[in-house]
Amino acid sequence: MSDLYRQSVQQMDRQVYDQLLTSLSTGRWPDGRTLSEEQRQHAMQAVIAWGEMHLPVEQRVGFIDKGAKAGEACDEPTPLAWKEPQHD
Repeated sequence: MSDLYRQSVQQMDRQVYDQLLTSLSTGRWPDGRTLSEEQRQHAMQAVIAWGEMHLPVEQRVGFIDKGAKAGEACDEPTPLAWKEPQHD
């Protein structure tokens, strides 16, 4: 990512970020025109970059909450019980 691009994304305000998210989710710009594949890719790159600069990890696009480990011990394993196929 070039410094000029990074600076442009850094200066983008939250309203532009939110509009890019909406356009990505609907596939359309606010005026109703369809996003081209190239526009979709650029918008997605800008959304990801802006999120990394301005949002906590858990609020970024693509964040997956993996939860927390409850303890050090794992659950006791449960053996599998194989069933014989039933023949007519």
